[in-house]
Amino acid sequence: MSAKVLVVDDASFMRLNLKNILESEGFEIIGEATNGVEAIQQYKAENPDIVTMDITMPEMDGLVATEKILEFDPNARIVVVSAMGQESYIKKAIMKGAKNFIVKPFKKDKIIDTMNKALQG
Repeated sequence: MSAKVLVVDDASFMRLNLKNILESEGFEIIGEATNGVEAIQQYKAENPDIVTMDITMPEMDGLVATEKILEFDPNARIVVVSAMGQESYIKKAIMKGAKNFIVKPFKKDKIIDTMNKALQG
């Protein structure tokens, strides 16, 4: 069974890039969201195995959305994917409950490796 993924990013080219990488490795993309509000709605509707979450988005950022998804489902697996590679954002994301962090621009191998590690717990 392939892992079901929700891709969250306000940039359409970034969602497309992530989708292409993940689908090429057998992941199933079950939804996309362009902000934190949509991410929470999609998470509740689709129940993905794992979420890729951008930090900087309109309406609600990825850190707040991560927190709210984890309030709804403490077992949610969220991997933050963001250009904000500063240590403070990484720490905040992990403290909020993210399983891992990927810095943009990213390489295919890093995405797949990080997603697989997050899925394994």
